[in-house]
Amino acid sequence: MTQPLTPSTLVERYLAALERSDLDAVLALFTPSGRVHSPLYGERPAAEFYPDLFSDTASSRLTLRRVMSAVDGAPVISFWFRFDWVLADGSPAPFTVVDIAELAPDGRIETLHIVYDTASVREAFDARRPPLTPA
Repeated sequence: MTQPLTPSTLVERYLAALERSDLDAVLALFTPSGRVHSPLYGERPAAEFYPDLFSDTASSRLTLRRVMSAVDGAPVISFWFRFDWVLADGSPAPFTVVDIAELAPDGRIETLHIVYDTASVREAFDARRPPLTPA
């Protein structure tokens, strides 16, 4: 049996895979039912969220600021980082973000909550995408 991922290893692997737009490596860090809650993309299965994110990305550089673990021992970690995002059309859309990861017993991500202010990136992001139609 393999050892559960440590929070620092999980974050290191996640940010490296995210920066490379490596879909397989990112999804390997999630459970099969893993979900992502994003301010720009909404709540979606990880297997749908990351292909869309990567198709909207020309390049990205991620700079970790801090990893935090829950004090009460709950399987939750958060990590604060700078996301220097360049959209597929070349528009820069940088922001600072905190991701909150609810972990499965094996250390993989069950649910990821992405938290940041979209004001600085919303206009560039929306200009690239067709308007959302109401359900």
